[in-house]
Amino acid sequence: MTQLALVIDLNVCVGCHACVTSCKEWNTSGTAGWMSDMNPYSKDPTGTFFNRVQTFEVGQFPNTETVHFPKSCLHCEDPPCVPVCPTGASYKRESDGIVLVDSDKCIGCKYCSWACPYGARELDEQQKIMKKCTLCVDRIYDETLPEAERKPACVLACPSEARLFGDVNDPDSEVAIAIRESGGYQLMPEWGTKPANHYLPRRKASITIHEDELIRADNPLQKERQKPMPDDRDPTLDETTSW
Repeated sequence: MTQLALVIDLNVCVGCHACVTSCKEWNTSGTAGWMSDMNPYSKDPTGTFFNRVQTFEVGQFPNTETVHFPKSCLHCEDPPCVPVCPTGASYKRESDGIVLVDSDKCIGCKYCSWACPYGARELDEQQKIMKKCTLCVDRIYDETLPEAERKPACVLACPSEARLFGDVNDPDSEVAIAIRESGGYQLMPEWGTKPANHYLPRRKASITIHEDELIRADNPLQKERQKPMPDDRDPTLDETTSW
């Protein structure tokens, strides 16, 4: 069965939030529905997002590093948000494995958000219905767009190409190859939800730099020092120049 999903490379994500803003822009103007922002410029702004980037530090000082961790709906193969929905608003499509919310059936009870172990669903405070990532389902099947643009908005916006999109069940797809060759993993597999989205781990690299390599051969300051310094008895520029 086809299972469309995202693969996110944590090694190259720079935390720029381009995926967050492009997602908000596309889905607010698309068929997924408007996403509210309450007092966006106040001290305590709130709003609805399909995608968020969490940034935190790992390690102990001075050996610390910053990790940028994008997170959205993982489109699980066994989504716990679906069976708890009392109206059937939350469902998983058999054709492509995308998990969606039918806004006409949603009553905003939040059962799905309580069942989701990843915190991937949000209640739109103005519309009073649950919102989540749709993988830009209205975009990826839009035949009026060039084929190269039939991808989620976040994938197209990422400047470091940290986000890949495709069928994870197709062994020859770009995402399946990336998972296989780069050690892709699922988030919190112990919950048994079988998330379709995968993450590529951060890869540590080390390099040995010798002290003499820190001295630039073309250091302009050193070139200036090679020139003879003027004698204190020589006339100054003010004395030799007529302004």
